[in-house]
Amino acid sequence: MSTTATETKPLKMWQGINQALVEEMERDERVVLVGEDVGRPGGPYGVTRGLQERFGELRVRDTPISEQVLVGLGVGAGAVGLRPVVELMFFDFALIAMDQIVNQAAKFRYFSGESLPLVIRTMCGAGGPNGAQHSQNFEAWYCAVPGLKVVMPSNAADAKGLLKAAIRDDDPVLFIETLGLLTARREVPQGEEFLLPIGVAETRRAGDDVTVVAIGRLVDRALEAAETLAQEGISVEVIDPRTLAPLDAETIVASIARTGRLVVAQEATAPFSFASEVCTLAAERCLPQLKAPPVRVASPFVNVPTPVPLAESRAPGADAVVAGIRRALEGA
Repeated sequence: MSTTATETKPLKMWQGINQALVEEMERDERVVLVGEDVGRPGGPYGVTRGLQERFGELRVRDTPISEQVLVGLGVGAGAVGLRPVVELMFFDFALIAMDQIVNQAAKFRYFSGESLPLVIRTMCGAGGPNGAQHSQNFEAWYCAVPGLKVVMPSNAADAKGLLKAAIRDDDPVLFIETLGLLTARREVPQGEEFLLPIGVAETRRAGDDVTVVAIGRLVDRALEAAETLAQEGISVEVIDPRTLAPLDAETIVASIARTGRLVVAQEATAPFSFASEVCTLAAERCLPQLKAPPVRVASPFVNVPTPVPLAESRAPGADAVVAGIRRALEGA
């Protein structure tokens, strides 16, 4: 899998996703895109803008509002040799298609012995006046499903490289985009062969005193927190898993074993979450090296408010990550 590129271009995350779709659809005529308003409207946030005009209504198709039918369409398309990309407008709506995702797509290879190329793209988290039914983070639920890969990029470059890899993967991939990051800009490598491997974490910042494992838009906030604490001589290592399942446990364990402290930062609530799993990983594999109990930095266990200021105040900021790091340092 290639990660080389000769030039970069500053793109927002939605533009990086759009570029990945264009490149893969040009490369392979079996790649098709279906979803609610993905065609002429270009998606609710412009992610699929211009694709129907470029590739036609046969390959970029608007569908009725029925997520269960949508994912079922993707399962059937993948089973007969296409490489479908299904867009679910909000992550919350994946619950309607839970049976198709969990019992059909994820178990297809187990039951048939055949591959099922299928990418399910969806949008998670707060980032607008969308309310409690359109802003939730359920990534941990799907990480518990054998046969399903779960990817969650934190920037435009990773979104492009990981989406291209997901489309070329022969098994189902749940590709989670973060609403609050859609307009975040990053230098994105150009070229058809820029791909990032699924299942490999990235160390965003090296450090010696504490390990912070952050996902989604908490990655940038963790980096901001690390920069703030560096002024006090505190060295923070920030790891971005990028893929939640399969998780790159080796990178995370090696860091925790070296620093002796762990903070996990996420937008989801803490109970039964991705953060809980990483803390368990630390307890099972790094207990002798831990100098303090692991710390979870997460949203409070309440529904997402509709007013944007309230929704944003619910999500952990860089200050919450700083506070979490201090608790880990003081816990020894």
